[in-house]
This record gives sequence, C-alpha cells and structure tokens, in this order.
Amino acid sequence: MKRSTNMITSAVLALTAGGLVAAGTALAADEKAEMEKCYGVAKSGKNDCQTASSSCAGTSKQDRQKDAFIALPKGTCSKIAGGSLTAS
Repeated sequence: MKRSTNMITSAVLALTAGGLVAAGTALAADEKAEMEKCYGVAKSGKNDCQTASSSCAGTSKQDRQKDAFIALPKGTCSKIAGGSLTAS
C-alpha cells in the first residue's frame, strides 16, 4: 500500500513539475515580446539608458524626467499617464 502511495505521489509531482516547466516556457516567450521606449515615466535613477542630462542607465535625476525612458512591452506606454513614445 505504501509503495503505491509513493508511486502516485511521484506521478503527481512529475505532472506538476511538467506543468511548471511549460508555464516557464510560455513566460519566456512573452519576454521576447516587442519592446518600446517609454519616456517620462521612469523613477529617479531607474532609467534604462542615457539622457541629455545624464550619461548612463540608472542616472536620471528626477522622477518622470521627460528625456529618460524605460523599455516596456509594446502598447503599454500609451496606457500610462504621462507616458510618451518620444522624448519631450
């Protein structure tokens, strides 16, 4: 009886692990989604690249700096208040 319970438990765990791997693969595919630069929404020090007033990523001086961007999945920027696809 104990052996069959262990086998059932092992089978359930294997199926669960398989489902998690499949979910992880789906998430990885989503990560490859097209990205766009979204200006004016980054927190101070959280920008993705240089700006006119800072030399590299993570160096923006203020929240929502107009020339600082972060990369977001395509179509997301237009849904954020203050987000712009061009530097102002």
